[in-house]
Amino acid sequence: MNSKVSFSAASRDYQAGRYTQSLATLNQLMDIHQDAKTYALLAKNLVQLGFKADAAKAYGLAGNCEGPNAYEYQKQAAKLYYETGNEDEALLIAMRNLSRAQEDAELAFIITAIYLKRQQRDIIRPFKTVLSESMNPDHMRLAALLLSDDLNDATNQTLARNLFKRFPGNHAFRFLHLVFAREFNDFEEAAKHRAVIDGALAKGDLEILRKDNPFYHLHWCGNEDFNRYATIGTTPLNQERIAFRRNQPHTWSNKIRIGYMSSDFWDRHATMKLLQRILELHDKDRFEVTLFCHTGPEYLKHNETDRSRWGRIVDIHGFSDQAVLAVVREHNIDIMVDLKGHTSGSRAAAFNLPLAPVHVGWLGFPGSTVNIDLDYVIGDHSVLPEVAKPFYHEKFCRLPESYQPNDPMHRPKPRPVTREQLGLPEEAFIFASFNGNRKITPETINSWCRILKRAPNSVLWLMANTPRNQANLLKHFQTAGISPKRIIFCPRAPYEQHIDRQQAADLGIDTFPVNGHTTTSEQLWGGLPVLTVKGTNFASRVSESLLRAMDLPELVAGDLQAYEDLAVELAQNPGRIAEYKARLKEKRYIAPLFDAERFCNHLEQAYEIMADRAKQHLAPEHMDIPALPPRTAPFASE
Repeated sequence: MNSKVSFSAASRDYQAGRYTQSLATLNQLMDIHQDAKTYALLAKNLVQLGFKADAAKAYGLAGNCEGPNAYEYQKQAAKLYYETGNEDEALLIAMRNLSRAQEDAELAFIITAIYLKRQQRDIIRPFKTVLSESMNPDHMRLAALLLSDDLNDATNQTLARNLFKRFPGNHAFRFLHLVFAREFNDFEEAAKHRAVIDGALAKGDLEILRKDNPFYHLHWCGNEDFNRYATIGTTPLNQERIAFRRNQPHTWSNKIRIGYMSSDFWDRHATMKLLQRILELHDKDRFEVTLFCHTGPEYLKHNETDRSRWGRIVDIHGFSDQAVLAVVREHNIDIMVDLKGHTSGSRAAAFNLPLAPVHVGWLGFPGSTVNIDLDYVIGDHSVLPEVAKPFYHEKFCRLPESYQPNDPMHRPKPRPVTREQLGLPEEAFIFASFNGNRKITPETINSWCRILKRAPNSVLWLMANTPRNQANLLKHFQTAGISPKRIIFCPRAPYEQHIDRQQAADLGIDTFPVNGHTTTSEQLWGGLPVLTVKGTNFASRVSESLLRAMDLPELVAGDLQAYEDLAVELAQNPGRIAEYKARLKEKRYIAPLFDAERFCNHLEQAYEIMADRAKQHLAPEHMDIPALPPRTAPFASE
């Protein structure tokens, strides 16, 4: 063999930074001799020269050779495949070494990152611990994303607390710790850490917010400007890719092809309690509807509805983003609608690929879906007022009444119920809140305390998720001087029972900055008036939108003081409550809120305008959909 064509010569060139020379030697060497160390050195040179995809293949070949370093080489191959976006190949190698991943954070990271994105959570549970114990910031950040999914899991709570204890200066872990504090209404703990964040914001340090999760951020921050900064787990938008998507050749047909993407396509989910009737009503002569469904099998087994009534179902559960792209393009979709945004179970990141000429965000996420390529956000004049425009990268598509669809056909009608049956006091004025406990902020509960003090004949009927929530809420009320006898807790209830029981209260009192969303429309359907306060971002304006669509705008207080004053005034005037309840019953089948047919017509108008603009290669622009003439007769009977 030529003395220059040797492994040691190639190695010397590599060590000296002569990567091209080392590569040339190795290429000659491999004609006559192939082994693990030769392939591995080839991979190292390719990495240095920027050819990571080729380096991944070389490491894979090295790993396939028997030897003590085979596992390390396979792991390097998996890492490089992952870095270059070849998730399927990375996963193939990683899963071959699954037994090692519970001890190896690097391999656990690859498997978890991919399956987390694809919403296959069962597979990744074993890797929580190894990721949270790693010193690599990327591993810890991923552990944080993983932990924040099931907030009632005691393991998650412990790991989140331990992460923050180990890294008290890490703001991402502080925000994660705060998620759990808020989930269980641990107001003292939340206040302690909120003070650190407020201190940074007071100094103008908005960058601290980039460590917060976009969804959980909304639960404490009603500042629409600040909301744009909560971007952990996302990457900035690529304007060139947006332009490329919009300008791709596209074949249109005589029907508009709508694609909806969600993990909530099963009949017991709150989204489908709103959306089901709209999907059934879509005009099949003008629209072709496809549901790109990544609902987990653990939820689908509870579904009892024939889902084909909603549209063509295409299962993408567990698909990579590239596989999602391929299947969406195969169906030649004109308008793709993301129904999840930055909520649990989302595949919104797939919208950063060229899925369709028009990308739309609607219903699932109450705000701008930061760092996701969406052309439009569907809202209305309440949730998306003019002042909000500077804080969105999406163009506004404002429907004339409420942005929230409602299903009057598949929703149970409230049946008569008595206070005695529910263990409620007959004579007291009953304020009620059935919102999720994490929505009860210190500002909200302090306001309720002031209302209860000023309305001595009143009680508060409150849903408690867990005994821990109940204890923390009760402690706060008692500290404020409210007798525990005036707080009546109830658990979650089966849906039909929940619809029935709401009418036993006198007045629903809303939370802020995140209002009741589905909860508020359920209360209005069940015959319970809801009092809210004018909001400062999308999430805090939803109840206003619903009340206006129910012709009850007077229950939207202008500010917190007006909210408290009106609550007290109504508690002292049961006659007015009786009037509101009568109006709700009278308006249920004529006001726009539960008029699914009317809503569907407005929505389809919006889709037609979006499609027309895209066909003409016009950039997305703000649009306001005109209202149909008001109903003069009910759309359904009691």
